[in-house]
Amino acid sequence: MMSIRSLAGACLSAFAALGAFAAPASAQTYPTRTITMIVPFAAGGPTDVISRIVTAHMAQTLGQSIVIENVVGAGGTTATTRAARAANDGYTLVTGHMGTHAASVPLYPKLAYHPEKDFEPVALLAGTPILILARKDFPPKDLKEFVAYVKANAEKVNAAHAGIGSVSHASCELLNSILDVKPVGVPFNGTGPAMNALVAGQVDYMCDQIVNAVPQINAGTIKAYAVATPERNPSLPNVPTTAEAGLPAFQAQAWNAIFAPKGTSPAIIATLNAAANKALDDENVRKRLLDLGSVIPAPANRSPEALATLVKSEIAKWTPVLKPAS
Repeated sequence: MMSIRSLAGACLSAFAALGAFAAPASAQTYPTRTITMIVPFAAGGPTDVISRIVTAHMAQTLGQSIVIENVVGAGGTTATTRAARAANDGYTLVTGHMGTHAASVPLYPKLAYHPEKDFEPVALLAGTPILILARKDFPPKDLKEFVAYVKANAEKVNAAHAGIGSVSHASCELLNSILDVKPVGVPFNGTGPAMNALVAGQVDYMCDQIVNAVPQINAGTIKAYAVATPERNPSLPNVPTTAEAGLPAFQAQAWNAIFAPKGTSPAIIATLNAAANKALDDENVRKRLLDLGSVIPAPANRSPEALATLVKSEIAKWTPVLKPAS
């Protein structure tokens, strides 16, 4: 007859064996419920639009809904902090970008998270060129006139942005440093509301991601002076580059990417990355992103490792530019 000690040992072994089989099964069945994608800005902005386009396809691949939760405040850092503190079970993710995962480091000395230490990179979704935009009745007709006008009226003009540390804020800080001006900054809870103010003529100019601007430019409700990339964007063929327009020093392109809380299992990261890649290879998703002016990253640049490298390089790039503004 088996002793009580032997029986207990056998039971523990059995439970251990079951546990060994249970762990892989859990990874294999992910996801089993709805996933929340936190977007750090208001609905209608570029990060929100890109997130919705890509996650709609990802949800089909994963077999579970992905709910977008817009959380505004502090240039996107409020939402990103929330994501960093979420359970690392793959059910809470965040769409980060150059602002939340690079510019925030020099601009927020007491930032509650660190982009490199508190997140697992999942996948790069899209590049978003930056445009210099203005209300439709802003006096300057082209970029050269814009530069001269802003320099002459620096204390009178104002620039809209989506909060300290946002892409619109960081890119305009770069522009203003090149022009050596300090216009009045007007913060909003996202580039969607900022764009609405620009269309309404309530602010003078802003630096914004192309995704947010194409429909308004084509409708003639705002004016675009230049795109801050080496080549013109196919979605706006008539908008010159900053180099063509006389300001080659201003080069800026933002990006959007998916991140998970630190400690999320490699198996879950791999599942999410595969779903994101499948979305970015889908003809309809690609068309929608390209029509908005986005740059779809090459497959080699969509891996978690490539995204980690990008974050590191972006922090190094923006810190010396934005540190004086903090």
